[in-house]
Formats: sequence, C-alpha cells, structure tokens
Amino acid sequence: MLTMIFAILIGAVILLIVLDPAKIKTIVIKVLQLYKKGCQLLIKLRGHTVTTLAEERVITGQSWDEFCDTLKAAGSTIMTPGTPKDPFTQAEGYRYLSRIARAGLENFVECSDANAPRLTSIVDGFRAAPCKMGADNPDNLYQNASIDGRNFYKITGTRGSVHYLEFSTKSGQYGQAGGLQTVASLNADDLKYKSVAHKSNSDISVDAEFSIVIGPSRPRDCANYIATDPTIPNGKGMFMIRQTFMDRSKEVPASISISLLDGNARPSKLTCEHLDEGLKSASTLVAAAPMMFAKWASEFKAHSNQLPLFNQERSNSVGGDPNIRYYHSHWKLDAGREEALLIEATPPPCSTWNFQLNNYWMESLDYRYNTVHCNKATARYGTDGSIRIVVSHQPPPAATDGGAPYTWIDTCGHDQGTMCFRWVKPSVADDALPHPTARVVTHLELS
Repeated sequence: MLTMIFAILIGAVILLIVLDPAKIKTIVIKVLQLYKKGCQLLIKLRGHTVTTLAEERVITGQSWDEFCDTLKAAGSTIMTPGTPKDPFTQAEGYRYLSRIARAGLENFVECSDANAPRLTSIVDGFRAAPCKMGADNPDNLYQNASIDGRNFYKITGTRGSVHYLEFSTKSGQYGQAGGLQTVASLNADDLKYKSVAHKSNSDISVDAEFSIVIGPSRPRDCANYIATDPTIPNGKGMFMIRQTFMDRSKEVPASISISLLDGNARPSKLTCEHLDEGLKSASTLVAAAPMMFAKWASEFKAHSNQLPLFNQERSNSVGGDPNIRYYHSHWKLDAGREEALLIEATPPPCSTWNFQLNNYWMESLDYRYNTVHCNKATARYGTDGSIRIVVSHQPPPAATDGGAPYTWIDTCGHDQGTMCFRWVKPSVADDALPHPTARVVTHLELS
C-alpha cells in the first residue's frame, strides 16, 4: 500500500517538475515527509509494540529526525554575531561542521562500543579527509577509544621513537554536558617496559614493548596503571593518546592497541539504544563543540595579536593536556599594508614547544602542504637562544635569506583567525614561565 502511495507521489512530483523546475527541492522534501508519515501511520495501524523508548524513536524515525534537526540548528553557530561574514570564512565554517559531523558518526556510532573498544581519531589533519577542532596540534597524532569506567582494559604497544607520548583517561565525552574531564594520565617517560632497563627515552628501542591496565582500581602486580572514574553515569569515558613529533618524517609513531582485560574483543550486537544514543552524541558534538570554540574565538578578539596565558583549569575541562601551558588568541593582519605579526620568546627548559596558526574556527591551517607551525626542532634561534616567529601573507625579504633570524609562518590566504603557542612539559613553575610577546610590524621594520 505504501509503495503504491509513494509511486503516486513520485508521479505527481515529476509532473510538477515539468511545470515548475524551481520547486524541485521543496517538493521532493515534502514527498519524503509524506512518505515517512505514512510509514509511521502504518506502524500504528499494525499494532506494533515497542518495548523501549529507543526502539520507538528509531522505528518512528524520531531519532533520525532529531539528528538532522540538530545538525540544521548547529548552522546558527556560523552566523553568530561577531563571527566573520565574508564568504571564505563562512565556507570554512560550514565545512568545519561537516567534518565534525563525520567525526561524530565515526566515533559515536561506529566506534563507540566500550565492550570492544577501537582506537580512532576525532581530530586528524593528516587524513585524506581531515577533521580539525579546538586548535588541533599539527605536531600531534590524537587517538581515542570509548571506555566504560567500571571495566578493566589492557593497553599494549611498542614505544616507537616519537618525541612525546602521553596516555590519559577522561570522564564524559566530547561535546557533552559536563565537558571532558581528565581522570588520570601517564607519560611514556614513566612507563615500565618489558625486560628493558633505561634511564630516559633515548635508551629505549623503537620496538620496546609495554602494557598498561586502565580501570577503577589498580590490579595486584600491575606495572603500569591509569585510573578511570566508575561513578560517572553509565561509566561513560574515553581513553586518549597524544603522540607529539618533532619531525614526522624521521620519527616512528608508537603502535598501540586496546582491549578488555579479559580478552573479549567481540563487538556487541547493534541495538536501537546504541544507534539512538550514537546519533544523539554525534549531533550534540556538532552543535556544542563549534559553539564553544566560536565563543572562545570571539573572546580572543579582546586581545587580538597578543598571546596571553590561557586558563589551565578551563583547558583541562575540555580535555587539554595538564602538562602543557597554552597561549590562545586571535590574530588579524592587513594584507594591503604588508603587515606581519612578530612573536618573540625565550623557551624555558621543556620537552618541546610549538606555535601554530588556525582559521577563525580554531582549525589548524593545512600543515600537509604549508608552513603554518613551528616547534623546538624546526624553528630558527638567535645566538641567545631566543626565537622570533613572523606571521604574514607573503615571506618578507629577509625570510628567503639562509641566515634569517626568524621563522616564517604562512597565513594561507587568511586575513584573520586564531593562534596557539604551547610550552610542553616545562620544567619551571607557572609563575616563572617566560611568556611570548606579539606585536604587529611592517615588512620594512623586519628588514
């Protein structure tokens, strides 16, 4: 019966298209809505019994409707008062939403089974189809897995030669109420390796093996352990890995896997509850995360072209690494006046540091093809150990000279955006940190 109704409606659409091609999109949407309502009516007429709210939401299409409605509503973030309204920035904004929608579906629908966790990436700028968010670090490889804070998991892997490796557990999920709170963390410097005696990372072979147990309590004879929070609703949490490279072309990433401690790796059967919750989480991520970071970007404009120290508690509340001190801000340059942003600092003793340029939506610029960031290993230094970073639309004359006293960062056609400076694991107290300074200059002043 519904098939016949649908065929009649499609026939009507074809006639209307012939009469008025401009109405194609509106009519097709209305036809699909009518067809869906017909399906919902037939379910009721057949006396279908639903045993849970999730089943009812799925079979009536309510779950999908709310997912789509939330995505539509998320678009308002791009039009928030104060956001740049030029076509380029707006186009980047909507692409940004589409990227987060894709990442949300991958993480919360496809890879969200805490009984068979899989490492994936909400943020990865090296993928063929990148996803970026929250000033994602070009030097980092981010990986995460959904976990249940009430369960025990085993992490196994080989160290690789990546410069910095950090593991952490979180309570909550990306974009959810309450934020993403760090429960505990473990740095690779503190790992105990299997049959390897060492004093520092330089003593560890690339294939040195390790294992870590994560769970609500530390098992007996456990060499490496990271705590989880079993008190959060339904145990929802995340396991996260940050690998920071000095030079990706020369370093070997750590190879890591995760499984339940009891060895079970069989995925759970798909349920309406799982799908309904996954769609809710994915759409909430698209709605909440961009809204939060757009708010940050708007706040950063109050100290545009400066680099104040970012509030550490605020950073930790959204999953920031507690071992990193962040400097977030907004930047803006006038291409017609050949302006440049000059950043100067003297790095403290630290594991590494880096500076990166982002678009307005706090997405790192495309570091696969452009010089949009620098770090401890790639920057130029003065004889006194200081660094000078120049952000500009074109390389100033001195930047092409082999003896240039500064490192050039390309704006990639943007006239404004956000930026981030990091001291990674500094060995000085917060009140002794040397803060980077920033000021707008002309190319002539640089030369």
